[in-house]
Amino acid sequence: MLSVVRVHLPSDIPIVGCELTPYVLLRRPDRTVTTDDVSEINPLDGHFLRYKWYRVQSDKKVAVCSIHPSEQATLQCLGCVKAKIPVAKSYHCTPKCFSDAWQHHRVLHDRAASAVNDNGNEEEELFGRFNNSGSGSSNTTLSASASSASLTNGAAPVYPAAVTQRSGGETWFEVGRSKTYTPTADDIGHVRRMIPVDGMGHLDAEGRITSSGSFTVLSYNILSDSYASSELYNYCPSWALSWPYRRQNLLREIVGYRADIICLQEVQSDHYEEFFAPELDKHGYYGLYKKKTNEVFLGNANTIDGCATFFRRDRFSHVKKYEVEFNKAAQSLTDAMIPTSQRKTALNRLVKDNVALIVVLEAKVNNQPVDNPGKRQLLCVANTHVNVHDDLKDVKLWQVHTLLKGLEKIAASADIPMLVCGDFNSVPGSAPHSLLAMGKVDPSHPDLAVDPLTILHPRTKLVHQLPLVSAYSSFARTIGVGYEQHRRRLDSTTNEPLFTNVTRDFIGSLDYIFYTADSLVVESLLELLDEESLRKDTALPSPEWSSDHIALLAEFRCCKNRSRR
Repeated sequence: MLSVVRVHLPSDIPIVGCELTPYVLLRRPDRTVTTDDVSEINPLDGHFLRYKWYRVQSDKKVAVCSIHPSEQATLQCLGCVKAKIPVAKSYHCTPKCFSDAWQHHRVLHDRAASAVNDNGNEEEELFGRFNNSGSGSSNTTLSASASSASLTNGAAPVYPAAVTQRSGGETWFEVGRSKTYTPTADDIGHVRRMIPVDGMGHLDAEGRITSSGSFTVLSYNILSDSYASSELYNYCPSWALSWPYRRQNLLREIVGYRADIICLQEVQSDHYEEFFAPELDKHGYYGLYKKKTNEVFLGNANTIDGCATFFRRDRFSHVKKYEVEFNKAAQSLTDAMIPTSQRKTALNRLVKDNVALIVVLEAKVNNQPVDNPGKRQLLCVANTHVNVHDDLKDVKLWQVHTLLKGLEKIAASADIPMLVCGDFNSVPGSAPHSLLAMGKVDPSHPDLAVDPLTILHPRTKLVHQLPLVSAYSSFARTIGVGYEQHRRRLDSTTNEPLFTNVTRDFIGSLDYIFYTADSLVVESLLELLDEESLRKDTALPSPEWSSDHIALLAEFRCCKNRSRR
């Protein structure tokens, strides 16, 4: 599913038949070098990099469902086996799972059939037609098993004879030694691990190139199930739009990024409690959650969405949590500014249930908190989802300004690096984006024309003193020769991604990761996707990507503070 993960390697990545090009910036005091600069024929200070690719195979002889990878398989499509389709795709956890996925699954059969000369009646007899209702009338050949003993991972995968490593119930098979690796059918369903080693092959305990003070942050609007209606996304197959499918696909994607900090938006409260919190806990994450207020929301209180922030327990500990409810801020604003006769109208415009979750974390050293207070490394992470309605430009800007004022108070009390992540529902160049990225809004900005409550007056107050910079925008200024493809996926004016949200009716950037540039430096980024690859299924969400947004991920390194602007 993942195209390129631009983080310090190795990166554990679920493979769905795409080419991987590792991309790491190794920063030195005097210059910036890439892995291209430290080849064996061009060593740096006597060191150079080599590359080793491994296919990670679980030693547990248990097959997993091709649709729900967290579930054990109980039946197998023998049509896939007969047609020599990658065996991992033949497994399903329940008959309903197979039924729901049939329209997509049968494409595998069609492709296999077209790849041979003429299978005649044998092909028709083998595959038949599958009833979408999942009734017993299907004559598709299935092999069911109540016991997992007869189901194995891959049945008969072809691997090199030599087993390179065994670790923690996993076997690593070396499959390549070049900088790039093109997965094969055998890779589908397996993790691919790429390890760069120095000329002597030195690695740390986990096979990573260590980087002092670096960490990765993921921001992702996962599309709440309550918003994922078939009317709105009728181009997405119903089985791929269903929450049981999407939640497993999203979890697999999120876990695959291996981020140290995860900021999710549009997380339903029941899904947080019943799925994401317990599942991510298994992967070493601790979670905090802020549900939207429900003064506007009329549905089931359990299905209202909010913002969830997770962090690795072995990397950070929780210090403090702040909750920002824009409804409360609206009440305070109207009490102070709006005449009594107009307060109801003002509240109707301002009260939209949006929230922000601010978490202060402390970095651990060797999995332990730092005892010396003078050496403690704190980090403030804000996670928000700003109002979506485009006709409420004043409300969007007011919400962003309110959040920034709160962060300024935290910054005033402690010199602390900050990250501001989320879905801001604001395109590059809009007033909210300008306030975040530039620290101010031009008084002549067209967005300011929409201000019926005069809450944006005086215009001179639309400023903040945080040295915020967009991770993708700042990184665009540093990439050089060899990354033209990445640059083409950035807006030439703002250097922001061309899009982070792709539906049939809209394409553009709404999601950002901002950071304080006086205390953090961008080390690497998750590669942006191209529109053509996403449009092959019309738009998002799709069977491959289970949200209408794409994930953003950046790696940061702490640096010495410089004077604030």
